[in-house]
Amino acid sequence: MPPRRTFGNTWWGRAWVDALEQRAKLDPNRLPRGRTYARKGTVGGLAVGVGEISARVRGSRPVPYKVTIRMREFAPAEWDALLEVAGTRLGHAAALLDGELPEELAEQAREAGADLLPGPGDLKPRCSCPDSANPCKHVAAVYYVVADEVDADPFVLFLLRGRSRDDVLAELRARRTPRGGDGEKPGKALPPKKNPGLTPRAAFSRRVGPVPPLPAAPEAAGTPAVLDLDPPASTGWTAAALTTLAADAAALARDLLVHGAPAVADLTFEEDLARRAATRPGDLGPLAAEAEVPLRELTRWAHAWREAGRGGLAVLRESWQPGPGPLERARAELADAGLTGQVKVWRNRVTQGDVQLRYGRDARWYRFVREGPEWRLDAPPSDDPLDLAYPTP
Repeated sequence: MPPRRTFGNTWWGRAWVDALEQRAKLDPNRLPRGRTYARKGTVGGLAVGVGEISARVRGSRPVPYKVTIRMREFAPAEWDALLEVAGTRLGHAAALLDGELPEELAEQAREAGADLLPGPGDLKPRCSCPDSANPCKHVAAVYYVVADEVDADPFVLFLLRGRSRDDVLAELRARRTPRGGDGEKPGKALPPKKNPGLTPRAAFSRRVGPVPPLPAAPEAAGTPAVLDLDPPASTGWTAAALTTLAADAAALARDLLVHGAPAVADLTFEEDLARRAATRPGDLGPLAAEAEVPLRELTRWAHAWREAGRGGLAVLRESWQPGPGPLERARAELADAGLTGQVKVWRNRVTQGDVQLRYGRDARWYRFVREGPEWRLDAPPSDDPLDLAYPTP
């Protein structure tokens, strides 16, 4: 059985519902029927504007009933009181910008005589149905569905009181900006108001808001800011070097986010150098010079890292004795496949002509091909040496 539909998933959404059921002095016998109507999905075409809510509600007749609800808008004095409360703390405006309504702001506004939530006589509904009750079940259904709008954007409460989000934020910014200009003296700074803080009971009674979803990963790592000046010469650093490190950190952070790649905390110096070289193919010369590694060697490391990562670099740089089992099995499989004759086995390497398979410490095989006097990693690793001896065209 699916869970029953609820209204008000944030504290401010629930406060809207509580105000309807308790403080607004609505007919308590009508609200349950409206709640049932709302749960059945009968409300459509909901629109919230300045001081007004409109919707259409399906009832017993074929044509939906038209519902219009007016909410009393604040007078200028009430707006002054509300904006004064909202402007006393930067945290209030910051929370509103983040789509949250601080409970403390709502309480302080109510104490100042500018209650955002509906009280007795604030709601004036009209419905095209023949029921003269206030509210009828169609109006009551709209009351509950508005809780979803309040959940999504607490500025709906401000809008119903007469001002849009942009108007409220513009007024808050204007109140924080010192006045001055042509012949006008700068406005006097208001004395800081004493912040009474929260009692332990109020703090522990606050409801924790939902954790927002993670944003999508960026398509590419961002470009770091370029420093205007070099650091002091005594540091041995330059602005270009720091920018390069920042770019590398950004690229690595994106890889960790997208691919879940292992962290670099346990990479050796050579492994991290190969990783950086693989991502900066056009800058190998300076990187090799800074690391004091021959350019030819770093080029091979970078290629191995691009082909097979950490394991590819390891089998490029070292030979080791894995024991006879893996090598003998590889020799037997190659022989069964018809690769007989000049198959040579030495330590972790099986060589046949210009192709060499190397067995890594990760129990995987890596294919190398001869290029002059050197061997170059030629493919990603495989668990089966035959996959590499007979690569898919």
